[in-house]
Amino acid sequence: MNKKVFNPREINKGVRPVLTHKGRNSGKSYQTPLDAHAVDGGYIFIANYGPGSDWVQNILAAGSASLRVDGENVELTNPRLIGKGEAWEQLATTTAKEPPALLKITDYLRMDTE
Repeated sequence: MNKKVFNPREINKGVRPVLTHKGRNSGKSYQTPLDAHAVDGGYIFIANYGPGSDWVQNILAAGSASLRVDGENVELTNPRLIGKGEAWEQLATTTAKEPPALLKITDYLRMDTE
């Protein structure tokens, strides 16, 4: 449902940040609308569907991705999963809202701009 309905609608609206990444098997370019949280030296993304999500696995395999945010493209490198504690230490000064506990999110994707 997300890939075929929600994601294309969100991308077409042009409001949310969009992460562009390569498929780890197909090499095809994919676009995924996500909340991108700017932190010192990079961005943190909440892996709502867990670290096994295709977009997370694709980025970890490729080692990089591109983020379109506020009309600008930002190249991101050094993807890595970080735990909830480390993520929220870095997100404490942002407007990010912690996901509901019932989602049991423990993994976040951190990427660098430099």
